Amino acid sequence: MDNLFFYSSKIIWFVIAPSHLYLYLLSICILLLFTSYRKSARKILCVMLFFIWTVALFPVGSWLFYPLETRLQHSPKLPETVDGIIVLGGSISPSMSLYWQQLETNQYHERLTTFIQLAKIYPEAKLLFTGGSAAIKRNQPTEAEFARQYFIDSGVLGSRLIIEDKARNTAENIQYSKMLVTPKPDENWVVITTAFHILRSIGLFCKQNWNVIHYHVDHATNPEKLYKLNVNLSGHVGSLSDASHEWVGLLAYFLTRKIDQILPTSCH
Repeated sequence: MDNLFFYSSKIIWFVIAPSHLYLYLLSICILLLFTSYRKSARKILCVMLFFIWTVALFPVGSWLFYPLETRLQHSPKLPETVDGIIVLGGSISPSMSLYWQQLETNQYHERLTTFIQLAKIYPEAKLLFTGGSAAIKRNQPTEAEFARQYFIDSGVLGSRLIIEDKARNTAENIQYSKMLVTPKPDENWVVITTAFHILRSIGLFCKQNWNVIHYHVDHATNPEKLYKLNVNLSGHVGSLSDASHEWVGLLAYFLTRKIDQILPTSCH
């Protein structure tokens, strides 16, 4: 079932990604222009032009991100004692890192730096990184291969690190992590991930009966700019795609009963 979910999620997202849908419609319009349905093609093109101008002028992606990032308290007060710290994969590009023979990260690098910071604050805590390869092809480099050395180079003791390298998505991150560390009910574990991704993560932890403390970073929204005009087509399209992906992920995880709520809050 895990394989079915993994591969089907890749295929479905490829089909319904906003940029792909726009490309499909544009192709259909071009074909219609060479038929007797030219008037219909012009109408569709006008709607598409309106849509693309809306996205270019307004941060539509941020509007979708904002309720995900603000549903839980940001920068929560952490307890005096923390038994373990988990950072979810998704910030390292394994293929790029392999090609250039150095760590290559994306816009979610704060997950890694925050993990290092908290490791220093809680020197007795177990440190778990979870991240395999999200590539469809088998035997691809994993995030874990590069994460371990990066943490050690950043001053983290290798003996403290627990590395999970098989997870291909968030559901497997939590599933394999619990199998690896077998947390006790009275232990305090902190999970670090991107702000808009924290709800899906918390829902999965709750489903595994693992009550963790959320610590989200890499915020994608600035409330002061949510409703300001700003012509930025490429940036807004990328934001819209990422936000749509997260909402689709929440819905998919809810429909497949991997989480109990579309917008989880806590395990209680």
